[in-house]
Amino acid sequence: MPKYLEFVKSRWFMFMAGIFLASAVILGVRFATYKHEETHYHANFMVYINGKAEEFKDPMYYQPVEMCTLVKEITPPVRAHMHDNNGSVVHVEDHAVTWGQFFNNLGWNVGKTFIQTPDGLYTSEPGQNKLHIILNDKDLTDVNTITNMVINDKDRLLISYGDGDEQTLKDEFKSVPNNAAKYDAEKDPSTCSGHEDATFSDRLHHLF
Repeated sequence: MPKYLEFVKSRWFMFMAGIFLASAVILGVRFATYKHEETHYHANFMVYINGKAEEFKDPMYYQPVEMCTLVKEITPPVRAHMHDNNGSVVHVEDHAVTWGQFFNNLGWNVGKTFIQTPDGLYTSEPGQNKLHIILNDKDLTDVNTITNMVINDKDRLLISYGDGDEQTLKDEFKSVPNNAAKYDAEKDPSTCSGHEDATFSDRLHHLF
């Protein structure tokens, strides 16, 4: 029997052929099923200033859907924004986005003892008006700033400036919508992430 036939019939050859075939199947599945990794989840928030809820009526606060279909890179507004004139739902579309970054995208600035809006600066004053921050039913007033706190999926945030008492703050926090999970579960045509199909090159890179 020729030596090459002996090699073909050898256990070593069969073992190597089996590994090659299994690897080809696994890589083929990875190639066929690969999709772009995307981050897209939601959080809820409300802002009250002197007892009045901010309605965010100005169109400048919202990311246009058509911009999402054209965007080619992750910009600050793409990372965290609002859509469809819904001023209580944050769309988070990148990793490690903070509340401070989100408010900056709106043209606002929130610190430990102040909130700055396009209309003015509101600062805590001893014995008078005060900035209150409640996140997920936890009072962070005078304890922490949300500036560097990452927005987590299904967060509920209340920012309230004024002289409201404890009951007022409880009522205001209850008014913060709790529908982020609903948005997580639905297909969102307004998403700014994952709108392009994976290219042949993307799939090849994913194999290894």
